[in-house]
Amino acid sequence: MNRNLIAFSIALALATFVVGFPAPLQAAAPIVGGQAPGYYRMFVGQFEITALLDGTVPVAAKELAARAKPGEVEARLRSQYLSSPVEGMINAFLVNTGQKLILIDTGAGSLYGKNAGLLVSNLRAAGYSPDQIDEIYLTHLHTDHVGGLMLDGKAVFPKAIVYASKKEADFWLNNANRSRVTALLLPMFDGAQSVLAPYIQEGRFRTFGTEAELSPGIRPIFSSGHTPGHCFYMIESGGKKLLVWGDTVNILPVQIDDPQVGIKYDSDSQFARLVRERVFADASKKGYWIAGAHISFPGLGHIHAEGRGHYQWIPANYTLNR
Repeated sequence: MNRNLIAFSIALALATFVVGFPAPLQAAAPIVGGQAPGYYRMFVGQFEITALLDGTVPVAAKELAARAKPGEVEARLRSQYLSSPVEGMINAFLVNTGQKLILIDTGAGSLYGKNAGLLVSNLRAAGYSPDQIDEIYLTHLHTDHVGGLMLDGKAVFPKAIVYASKKEADFWLNNANRSRVTALLLPMFDGAQSVLAPYIQEGRFRTFGTEAELSPGIRPIFSSGHTPGHCFYMIESGGKKLLVWGDTVNILPVQIDDPQVGIKYDSDSQFARLVRERVFADASKKGYWIAGAHISFPGLGHIHAEGRGHYQWIPANYTLNR
């Protein structure tokens, strides 16, 4: 075979090899980010309960905790594989009684900037819309519970009647009380007054002074301490109970095992501690459900007694409600 033929054969072989060589691997798919819509459903008797996530906010646990022993906060966070700041939840709860659609708390809305404001989108993802809400029950008037009432100066819930305890409304809607709180709590006056204004103007804000049912199966329970007029809401249907307890607990990994630890947002830390100890004992003894505003989403579960004065949080087992 002459040299020209050998060179041609080699060139042909190389061309065949290059053409048949596998293409280089493509780059991995870009990271999408984000989370699933923040809603979770369960039933209490015949009532449908939907937990709704408004957002999460960094909580500087060490700085906010009150009455904690030296090193206690850090140790309890480490035991849960957490560190400060903790990503704190902002939860609200929707109750469909079959007769009414009732929202308990509204999240922070735009008052917490990028950390909140997801409640309406998660409400829609859950199959409901703001104009379907009949009534709104507020546990208290701190900004992370009332901020979702308003957006761009307008009421988010066009038909809803809003309820809060009279003692709570009388405190935060009266500027004469500003001198009675720490600088940390002063913004709560402006927040509550601004977001409630459209509802007050339209005659859709009401207060209550007793623990009588606001709607069949739902009654308030006065639980002052975190704020002057803080309220629980006990939901009962078909022999089942769920207690929506607002801000009884703000830093669960710390406070669940040591209910004496408070938070600097408490108006009366000593009374808040007594309320926390009493409800922990009662819930663990009677076994009813708990819904917490600042417990890891969906914030639903039970309290279990671990010994005298010590408790454990048992989160709800995931269910498809089939």
